[in-house]
Amino acid sequence: MKLLLSIRCINNTLDKSLNLDQLKSFALVIETGSFSAAAERLGLTQPAVSLQLRQLERRLSVRLIERVGKRARPTTAGTELLRHVQQIESAVEAAVDALAEHASGISGRVRLGCGATACLHFLPPVLRGLRERYPALGIVVGTGNTDEYVRKVEENTVDLALVTLPASGRALVVMPVLQDEFVAIGRKDQAPLKARVAPGDLQGLPLVLFEPAANTRRLIDHWFAAAGLTPRPVMELGSVEAIKEMVAAGLGYGIVPGMSVAGRAAHPELKVSRLQPRMQRTLALVVRRDKPVSRGMRLVLDAIVAAGKARAPR
Repeated sequence: MKLLLSIRCINNTLDKSLNLDQLKSFALVIETGSFSAAAERLGLTQPAVSLQLRQLERRLSVRLIERVGKRARPTTAGTELLRHVQQIESAVEAAVDALAEHASGISGRVRLGCGATACLHFLPPVLRGLRERYPALGIVVGTGNTDEYVRKVEENTVDLALVTLPASGRALVVMPVLQDEFVAIGRKDQAPLKARVAPGDLQGLPLVLFEPAANTRRLIDHWFAAAGLTPRPVMELGSVEAIKEMVAAGLGYGIVPGMSVAGRAAHPELKVSRLQPRMQRTLALVVRRDKPVSRGMRLVLDAIVAAGKARAPR
């Protein structure tokens, strides 16, 4: 009888255990609002993700997800589980990082978010240097706007983010890294711009600018507003490379971060002019104030700060 009771206790314990893969699938379905989008992110088929969610619901004896229109949303129980999933993921990552401290060499994973321009024109040599020196260190990079990645840092779904200021949060540490001056661009053979361009010089021209949600666009709008003007773009795009190509095609004039048209990023069909008055953005690293900093994360932080100092004007 005692043996039978022990077996039942063991089985009950196993029934209450949670599968980390199932929890990750659940969290991604909620984040993306779609089983198919979550499956694509995970590299799985949609039926495989659906099966994981059914198994998780069966294990917990509650319904976790419901469809509202075309989106998958958490039930009340699902919302409660999601709060615990974030804590579980943080605990697992902390355990992995702690063990990595005892391993030979540098390993582990660092999740980094940044803007698309910095990803294209600032990070590549930084990441290449880290890969060459620490091949076992995994760095997962995602791109998006400042507001999105400040929120992800606060939620601990990324470890750190390189964003355009302003960025703030009571739980965050903000570390300025680099000043990047904006420039005006136009096609060389189409009404070339002056060497220094003021807001009034651009006001009557077709403008190709960043989309309104970007911090870079807010800075541009403020630059015009200081001269009592309001830009009226003919195109609003989310990619600096798309802006460059539209301007190179003769469809308008743009204002872009200087790093996107300097050095190897220079475009042969574009003329670059400085702005008057000058306008610049500050790129900064943001991390949670209470975030445990692993050796791998410290290496990434230090490498980005060093690269920013190397780009600073002498």
